[in-house]
Amino acid sequence: MRIRTRLLILILAILVPALVAASLAVGYVYVEERRAQENSVKETTRAFALLVANELEAHEGMLHALASSPALVQGNLEEFYKHAKSLTPTPETTLILMEPDGRQLLNTRVPLGKPLPARRFSNIGALMERYGADRTLVSDLFKAPLGGRYDFVLQVPVRIDGSIRYFLNMGINAASLQELMGGQRFPAEWQASIVDRSGKVVARSRDADQYRGRSVSALALRHFTAGSEGVFNSRNLAGLPVQAFFSTVPGAEWKVIVNIPTAEIRRVPQHAAMFLAAIMAALLVLAVLLARHFGRRAIAPIEYLSRGAEDLGQGREVAYEQQEIAEIDAVARRMAEASRQIRASQAELEQRVREAVEASERAQAALMRGQKMEALGRLTGGIAHEFNNLLQTLTTALQLAALTSTQPKVQNLIDTCKRTIARATALTGQLGSFGRVQDAKLLTVAPCEQLHNAIQLIRNVLRQGIALELECEDALWPVTIDPLQFDLALLNLAINARDAMPEGGSLAIAARRCTLEPTRERSGGDYVLVTVSDTGTGMPPEVLARALDPFFTTKEAGKGSGLGLAQAYAFATQSQGWLALSSTPGEGTRVELWLPRSALPLSPVPGRGAPAETLQASGRILFVEDDELVREAVVQGLEEAGFEVLVAANGERALAMIEAGLDVDVAFSDIVMPGRISGVDLAGILRERRPGLPVVLATGYTDQRAKVPGVQVLAKPYEIDQLVELLARLRG
Repeated sequence: MRIRTRLLILILAILVPALVAASLAVGYVYVEERRAQENSVKETTRAFALLVANELEAHEGMLHALASSPALVQGNLEEFYKHAKSLTPTPETTLILMEPDGRQLLNTRVPLGKPLPARRFSNIGALMERYGADRTLVSDLFKAPLGGRYDFVLQVPVRIDGSIRYFLNMGINAASLQELMGGQRFPAEWQASIVDRSGKVVARSRDADQYRGRSVSALALRHFTAGSEGVFNSRNLAGLPVQAFFSTVPGAEWKVIVNIPTAEIRRVPQHAAMFLAAIMAALLVLAVLLARHFGRRAIAPIEYLSRGAEDLGQGREVAYEQQEIAEIDAVARRMAEASRQIRASQAELEQRVREAVEASERAQAALMRGQKMEALGRLTGGIAHEFNNLLQTLTTALQLAALTSTQPKVQNLIDTCKRTIARATALTGQLGSFGRVQDAKLLTVAPCEQLHNAIQLIRNVLRQGIALELECEDALWPVTIDPLQFDLALLNLAINARDAMPEGGSLAIAARRCTLEPTRERSGGDYVLVTVSDTGTGMPPEVLARALDPFFTTKEAGKGSGLGLAQAYAFATQSQGWLALSSTPGEGTRVELWLPRSALPLSPVPGRGAPAETLQASGRILFVEDDELVREAVVQGLEEAGFEVLVAANGERALAMIEAGLDVDVAFSDIVMPGRISGVDLAGILRERRPGLPVVLATGYTDQRAKVPGVQVLAKPYEIDQLVELLARLRG
């Protein structure tokens, strides 16, 4: 018997059992694939049920947050209505506050004070009887009387002093769950639904509007009653035979159903089995055809490939060696090329991971810094507002005292108090550097002129041995900034540079024009770049990473507040620009202030009007101010100047006086006042209802921007003669 024949017999002895094993494998793959598919759909259904539960829990969380509102605890329903109205997630969502007896107290779909529906339209009442009133309840689907749409209700109890005082309901349009449904990206052949306890369709992946509110089959209801999840064969609402997978939504007793056509269920495992059978057959045929050919080949090329595969698996580069066999050579070349590509991809991936981590760390640092600045700004802004009101009262009172007193000693004391108030005003302005920009303090200035004005202030804080250089590019663009904060930022940077150069050095300040292209992080356009560079000790990376954080300092206790760089950063941000900081240990630090070019003309240099004793005015002034001390002082000053002053303690009272027919020549109002109408709101209303009436606003500090055209803004504390001159000019 020839060796070829023996090899053929050997091959047949291997192939026949292989064919039997392949047949068994095909059957096994079909069964396992079917089982795996069912398990996968079950897991998908459970996950979808959890997503629906998470969606409901998100609404529940908002209700619990509203339930703890101070306005609700205090019984201030008007304030709570505004709070609830502002927090309504979507226009199609309704927030309802009810008493325990079911009577509605407010409804965000109905204006406050209007008649409200007298009864419930959901089955929340029945659910309360069934499960109790002290837990979160989710109603079944119902048709809402307002809008005629399908809604469901989420209810949480509101406990005050340990007992249930109210029930807070959220009426949610059932169609809002379609977005959640659409986000699952179910295959086109699948059909998913959300149904309530009674079996009514709440949302559906296809034809939702057609089937919403319809009940599922009796067979489905029986399975729902039998267990919290399961699988059954049925027909969907369109009449197609399907295999239905269902699961219960935790906490709501709703069900989610995923219907897959029976043919689709069978198709996937059949295709897998057929594909495997085809592969088996192809491999067997290929084995018969190539057995004799490969049987004569030496084992060396195969071992070579084995070594190459091991190198590839270990991440080492595979060296190509020709084996004189085309297939093996092709595989070897590909393995060698793949090894090079894998190594290059690994290097690129590592680089991208490093860049992503660095970007994430920068973004996190910027976010934390912004949050700290926001908190600090709110605190200092509130303090600045209160102090400016006090300083306004003192300023006006002292000026009036100066007009009524002729004693030199008293005048000297008054001048001393005025200088003290000026210092307090400057300190209060520094507090405002961490809050939002104040319109009354913004000026459009020439950067070079501002730098030259600040240079003497900077020289005064430098020690001997430090050389100060200033370089300004010709024809710099104007910028709109708060000049006081700009000077303060330069002063803080100069002090930091001085402390970093104990043995002396060089401090260079420069300003030039720059045009930037837009990037992901910032907008492009024209900017004025102001740089402050020193030759000091510099900062190591760990200090540089935290240098802009408020209250972070490396100086000894009592020698630094940690607010210098933070104030400069806040100033740049307020000015719609940014601050960039770089430093190298042993070489120095460079701070860049990027300020956007302003399209506004240069602001006039602030000046003083004529002294109050020379100004004689007349006319009727409506003065709106909530602070009693400020009212007393300013009213007396305006009356001394010859004005007839009518006083309102808040915006609502002032508006009522105007609507009652009050005729005045000028309206002068504070911006921040209690009540629903601020000074900015009042100015806007007067512009609409009394277009010809001049309006002046005053601010100590406010987060609200005064954007009413034609309205002038005074910064507190203001001089009474400055106010008299402005009001007299506006009365005109």
